[in-house]
Amino acid sequence: MGLSLMIVWFKWKFLRSNDEKYNDAAKFWMKIFALNFAMGVVTGIPMEFQFGTNWAKFSELTGGIIGQTLAMEGMFSFFLESSFLGLFLFGEKLLGHKLHFVTGFLVFLGSWASGFLIIATHSWMQYPVGYEILDNGKFVLTNFGALFSNPWLWPSFLHNQMASIVTSSFVVAAFGAFYLLNNKHKEFGKLFVKTGVVFGVISSILVAFPTGDLTAKNVVKHQPVTFAAMEGIFETEEGGSEIVLIGQPNIQDKKLDNKIAVPNFLSFLTYQQWDAEVKGLNEFNQEDYPTNIPGLYYGYHIMVGLGTIFIGLMLLASFLMWRKKLFKTQWVLWILMFMLPFPYIANTMGWYTAELGRQPWLVYNLLRTTEGASPTVSSGNTLFTLLGFVGLYLLLGMLFLILVGKIVNKGPHPAK
Repeated sequence: MGLSLMIVWFKWKFLRSNDEKYNDAAKFWMKIFALNFAMGVVTGIPMEFQFGTNWAKFSELTGGIIGQTLAMEGMFSFFLESSFLGLFLFGEKLLGHKLHFVTGFLVFLGSWASGFLIIATHSWMQYPVGYEILDNGKFVLTNFGALFSNPWLWPSFLHNQMASIVTSSFVVAAFGAFYLLNNKHKEFGKLFVKTGVVFGVISSILVAFPTGDLTAKNVVKHQPVTFAAMEGIFETEEGGSEIVLIGQPNIQDKKLDNKIAVPNFLSFLTYQQWDAEVKGLNEFNQEDYPTNIPGLYYGYHIMVGLGTIFIGLMLLASFLMWRKKLFKTQWVLWILMFMLPFPYIANTMGWYTAELGRQPWLVYNLLRTTEGASPTVSSGNTLFTLLGFVGLYLLLGMLFLILVGKIVNKGPHPAK
């Protein structure tokens, strides 16, 4: 999703400047976008089927609500994105540059609309609104507009989109650094590094504040037990809560081992008051605790730690670029190149935080995870299919990397 925005930027710059390198950059990155799109389709279809195979009861009970947004994503966003992706890849000569830009913009619009509708579904599961539960236990939608005015939706969506731009920024900057360090396609290397750093410094700040801050405050307000587990707060502290930088949750003794913390700072970040009370896990029933507190705690802290590193690195790169020293500072280029996988890790940890944090609920406070699983599918069947998908996706992942490697090695040159 972030890459589609950057492709539109390259194409827009070409229309403004008539400099062919921007057009070549847009077409180069659209090839990589198309590979990502193809992998998303291949891996996304089994996820759709899992609603019926692994989560039949969940689908039966909530399908009248989540089916609305998921169907809209498939019918509108997916087909908008896929149709105009083909036109962008193969229709430049036929369409002309202005209409070619329009197709790129519609690919961007489709990808972001797809993310919005999926996160609208996710947000309803985190904070259900506009529903009624019938006597047979089924959820029905009573207010369609409530799905899109859900207070959980917009902070989550914007946080996710900023994270996608961070990822794309680091990928673009990493490929540019690779070209510069290898003395290949140096003009494009400089363009990619510069574009990646500009987009990266803005998005890495916005993903933390305000979008990350607003998302965390939603968790504090609507899922306080989740927030306590995320932060590793086992006991409510009087006079303000500390923020833990490093520590290991000890579930048996209900404490954090070997912690390094800043006193009262969590209270300030959460409520803008140094002495505000942040509830600990001791305030809640143990049956409502997240089912994997260590996983939730580590996932959240890895995400936040990497996000902090992203901000620092992009600020440093921006300063060097302002001083016109970035392209000659090889150690920073090496760091930019080797940072390539870390935004993917941060994104994964963010989704771990969101999903592990909602447990033990499928629909928060209304439907437990154990109540939504398919009653006729055994754990052995689930494990068998999981191992099969892991093996298949490893093969697809290697194929994806090989194909991207070939595109990168060839470089962003126009077709002869």
